[in-house]
Amino acid sequence: MQPSTSAIVPPDPPLPPWQTLPTMYDLPSEALEEPGLPDEFHDLQPQLLSRTLRLSQYATGQFFTGSDLNLYYDSAHPQWYKRPDWFLSVDVPRLYQGDLRRSYVIWQERRAPFVVVEFLSPGTEKEDLGPYAESATAPLGTILQTDPLLPTTAQPVNGQALDEKTPAKWTVYEQILRVPYYIVFSRYTDTLRFFQLVGGHYQEQSVDQERPRLWLPELNIGLGLWQGEFEGISRLWLRWYDAQDAWIGTDTEQALEQAEQALERAEQERCAKEQALQRANQAEAQIQQVARNLLQAGSSIAQVSQLTGLAEDQVKQLQAE
Repeated sequence: MQPSTSAIVPPDPPLPPWQTLPTMYDLPSEALEEPGLPDEFHDLQPQLLSRTLRLSQYATGQFFTGSDLNLYYDSAHPQWYKRPDWFLSVDVPRLYQGDLRRSYVIWQERRAPFVVVEFLSPGTEKEDLGPYAESATAPLGTILQTDPLLPTTAQPVNGQALDEKTPAKWTVYEQILRVPYYIVFSRYTDTLRFFQLVGGHYQEQSVDQERPRLWLPELNIGLGLWQGEFEGISRLWLRWYDAQDAWIGTDTEQALEQAEQALERAEQERCAKEQALQRANQAEAQIQQVARNLLQAGSSIAQVSQLTGLAEDQVKQLQAE
């Protein structure tokens, strides 16, 4: 049998990428050469960010937060990814088609992150800060002297070796994904840096290092450095605050606060009932004294009952005392 010479005719118009390219089920969810998190801080800090996030404009099912999750960003290179330490996407469902996400695939989600947070680690300043790396103050590691548009192949980052074809993290966030807010925090120096996308490029915004707080007006929420204890560790943490400039509690803290408020309300109600009972007893004693006075003045039991509202049996008992 002669092989068919008929050509496969592509669909017209071409199918969109979310129907033809790999989905999160087809792409790796982790890097084998990167089996664990850099340190415990990279585990705890994202938890605090997610657990204190409250968005007034979005229901809990209308946004997604990810940490150390493969973020596939280029439909022309489906295997390329970055692993943000923490990111927030809004106007996306909490679950992907009812399932927990294995990764975040831009051509499937069709929403880039709105906020990305990176934690500086020794030797990652250039990858995290791009052209601003020379002004970084992290004491550990030497800043890599590479162009962020042409990253080096010497050190793998986010589980993949960088080469001239793979853009660096800064370039991906700024020029490909165009993430509106990019935040970098160094736990080694407790330095918070804040970059906002302006005219297609990141511009560093002023941060008061004495009271480091950042306000994100589109989300009606702010992010700042909070000194406190989380999961038994006391230090400076990144944490969300509300429009009243108050730190937002975690789910556990809010449940504890609600329980304390419920106990306080119950105690107030108990005190109010005791006070009401005391007033009632005082009123009853006053009525009984009036009844005694009327009896001593010669009033009949029926008259005293009618005037005081006491039953005749009660009046008789008072008369017998």
